Amino acid sequence: MEKNIKSKVKAYYGGIAKQVSTRAESSCGCGTACCGNIDNNSNIYTKEYLEGLPEDAVNASLGCANPVVLAQFKKGETVLDLGSGGGIDVFISSKYVGEEGKVYGLDMTDEMLDLANRNKEKIGVTNVEFIKGYIEDIPLNNETIDVITSNCVINLCEDKENALREAYRVLKVGGRLAIADIVQLKKVPEDIKRSAEMWVGCIAGALDLKVYEEILKRVGFKEVEITPVNLYTKEIIEEIAKQKGLGDLYSQIDAELLDGAYAGAHVKAYK
Repeated sequence: MEKNIKSKVKAYYGGIAKQVSTRAESSCGCGTACCGNIDNNSNIYTKEYLEGLPEDAVNASLGCANPVVLAQFKKGETVLDLGSGGGIDVFISSKYVGEEGKVYGLDMTDEMLDLANRNKEKIGVTNVEFIKGYIEDIPLNNETIDVITSNCVINLCEDKENALREAYRVLKVGGRLAIADIVQLKKVPEDIKRSAEMWVGCIAGALDLKVYEEILKRVGFKEVEITPVNLYTKEIIEEIAKQKGLGDLYSQIDAELLDGAYAGAHVKAYK
């Protein structure tokens, strides 16, 4: 694994935020080249979730599935969204927990935090707070969160076990993890895993489904469920590579080895 993955991820997603902010056309503006959603966010979020959200929040979403559908929010709950980006899942969550609830959005990228706060001002929500930090070192106290959401972010973390341990730490007893992430369903060539560019695209950072489950249980989570929902065919992987200028890399790989090797998945667990 390259040691500068985090800096590359930060620079990449900071660039996406700048592009969205300036309304420049971006190949990742609707999540296409980043996490494999080949069409747009309507494939991830139905209209009811997106209604009333700022366009910039939707365009900055780089997810792989809808984590909010798992969360089953209750009024008054406190939510933490890891890697909140432009704020799409934060704003959706804020509708469900109501004014008596609270939603934190955690992101390491200044540009994304600026974008998220501008989106917050646009819609005038008062139960939302965006904070800067790393998911491996969450700047919140122990047992303060009811629900943790995240969308295609754990993949980008170099120390996934520590990130999930931190998630466990800040959850209240009985609290729940409800995230979307990429999982690996079969072995893939090592050269993909070593590619920082593909890490940014969420692919190479994907954990094997069974390993993911083992880590969640090891840090303390119970009732772990990991359900693949968006299978990535070789055609989708090829499109990701081409949109990211990695067509030459893709052409050197046996496409059959990639066919169905990854999937966007729902991950749910309890403390």
